[in-house]
Formats: sequence, structure tokens, C-alpha cells
Amino acid sequence: MEQEKTPHWDRQAWMGVLARAPEDALLALWAQYDARPAFDWLRPPEVGGVMVRGRTGARGAPFNLGEMTVTRCSLVLQDGTVGHAYVQGRSKAKAEAAAAIDALMQTAAAPRVTKSVIEPLAHQRQAARTARAAKAAATKVEFFTMVRGEDQ
Repeated sequence: MEQEKTPHWDRQAWMGVLARAPEDALLALWAQYDARPAFDWLRPPEVGGVMVRGRTGARGAPFNLGEMTVTRCSLVLQDGTVGHAYVQGRSKAKAEAAAAIDALMQTAAAPRVTKSVIEPLAHQRQAARTARAAKAAATKVEFFTMVRGEDQ
């Protein structure tokens, strides 16, 4: 019997999904998750700013693009697993949920959390990117050049 293949999620990948997820989508999925862990704060949610850097043409010298508001927090589960979160904006609830999910993804609960939260968020993001690409493709204009008499 063939085993069902599931994508491998490393920490960088699931943290990226959590950080990029819309707040309402993340909180809705987290509200449906029925095995939320008890935890203690290492660093309660706090709002601050970070400098965003850019590069011209992705290869040029780095420059300061501007500041962005972020919320960060860290927590520890009762089994000692530590979860961290940095999310864009001022949502302390989103940061708390992301940190708790990060901690759970490092435990035996990871497959269940992946199926309940991470994969739906990743599918939503991919659907949004596909829709945006289709909308952009619909505006594509094909140019052609007619041969003029003096070009012959």
C-alpha cells in the first residue's frame, strides 16, 4: 500500500506562512483548533518598528527603504518547547497565535497543526497569488510591428 505523501515543512517555511497570512484567516483557523496548549510568556506581545532594507535590481548596494510596524512575542509550552513570532502590523492576537503554532509545530502535534492551520493558509496564499497573476495576464497587450514601405 502506498503512503500518502505530504510536503515537508521546515521552520522557515511555516514561519513564512504564518507571517504572511492575513490576520482574519489565521485567527479563524486557530479558533477552530481545539487542542490549544497552555503556555507561559517569555516575552509578551509588544509592538515596535523595524527598518526595511532594499536593493536596486536585487543586486545593488543595500539602502534603507523605510520603517515597518511589527509585533513580536515568545512563549514556552509546559513541555519546554519555545515558540516565537514576528508579524507585520499591531495585532497582538496574531502574534500570540503564530508563536503558539510555531511551538506546536516543533512537537508531536505538528502533523495535526499542519493539516488544520499551515496547509489551509498556504493554499489560500497560493490561490490569491494565482488570482492576482490571472488578473495581470488579462491586461497583457501584445504588440506587433507592421512593415513600412521605407523599411524594405
